[in-house]
Amino acid sequence: MQVFKFGGASVKDAQGIRNVAGIIQQQPPKQLVVVVSAMGETTNELEKLTWAYLGREAAKDTIWQHIRARHEHVINNLAGDNREPFEGVYELFSAVENLLAEEPEPNGDKVYDQLVSFGELLSTRILNAHLNQSGLDSYWVDARRLIRTDDTYREGKVDWDRTGEHITDTLADLIETSVVITQGFIGNTGEGYTTTLGRDGSDYTAAIFAYCLNAERVTIWKDVPGVLNADPKWFDETVKIDQLTYQDAIELAYYGATVIHPKTIKPLQNKNIPLYVRSFLQPQEPGTVIGHFEKHLPVPSFIFKMNQTLISLHPKDFSFIAEENLSKIFGHFAEYGVKINLMQNTAISFSVVVDHRPERLARLMPHLQENFRITYNEGLELITIRHYDEKTIDRVLVHKKLLLEQKSRYTVQLVVKDEASSPTPELTPE
Repeated sequence: MQVFKFGGASVKDAQGIRNVAGIIQQQPPKQLVVVVSAMGETTNELEKLTWAYLGREAAKDTIWQHIRARHEHVINNLAGDNREPFEGVYELFSAVENLLAEEPEPNGDKVYDQLVSFGELLSTRILNAHLNQSGLDSYWVDARRLIRTDDTYREGKVDWDRTGEHITDTLADLIETSVVITQGFIGNTGEGYTTTLGRDGSDYTAAIFAYCLNAERVTIWKDVPGVLNADPKWFDETVKIDQLTYQDAIELAYYGATVIHPKTIKPLQNKNIPLYVRSFLQPQEPGTVIGHFEKHLPVPSFIFKMNQTLISLHPKDFSFIAEENLSKIFGHFAEYGVKINLMQNTAISFSVVVDHRPERLARLMPHLQENFRITYNEGLELITIRHYDEKTIDRVLVHKKLLLEQKSRYTVQLVVKDEASSPTPELTPE
């Protein structure tokens, strides 16, 4: 039994869907669960739709019509003279339009999940219809029936016991006769409200299904030949890694490697399920396998996180940065959903590096200012090198100003500013 996961780039248009269908059709016509993301940039577009809807902006209608037209264009390319298999897509169009006709409720994160989740529902309906039209017996399953979470909208926490029961009860017999097509990224509170598992959470969904069904393997199909030691967008010379240990994969994902979602690896490691990362553009190539291996990374690996903010906290009173202060600080960061990418403390200061998300930082800062004087720098870059040496550090610091460095035995993290950009003053929030 296998689980496949296809991302948005693989199903961005009609040709992509045909290619994905071809990969699926090369497999046995059962014992396969296929998890699919939203098409192309649909999630980003649905986010724009959500903000326009919450703001009661007239632009929401234009944004939605563009999203709908793009999906209809794909259907027109796939359907030919027989549009009947695609009727479920039009039912979803109507569901979105009915929702947009209502007054938005106050909880913006809840509204976000109800609207943005339609991206995965639409893409999987289209793929399933095309597979059935092509003669493959595939079955569309709504992941919201199966994956149960709490009501932490946009970052739903999985109830593993209930989720496991729903998945095994629903799919154990079905996968014996059909290929199952379902959605990544989405779940349900059990009270009828859709939740999402965090951006790029479809990999995590694949791991959830694999864990609950005791899959033999998981394959994530990407537009790269496997796991590379650096993102080709930032590095000219990259090396494909043929094998990765679970530990190295978890570390790379934790530090921000975009090829694997951070939550994906642990459920697979717990049941020793290998994870393959392969190219949907070159499906005949073996890609990278992540599993229980002895050897660690054969080459240094680089992770670049852009648009970072360095925040430094200094107690206003005569106290030191001790456990009591740290407890308060971590509590505030958790409450406002600000993830810490790096932290460092001295006796009288505590510094963190976070993604620059203005709306969340604006809510967080006043609470921190009650007890701390705050300074910060914006427009920074966080570089993480796994299995580094001095040569690799020197390589990434060319034309960079180093603001902060943190080393452990296997990993170095560098907070830098491009020397070519304007000087970065240390700012104090008002």
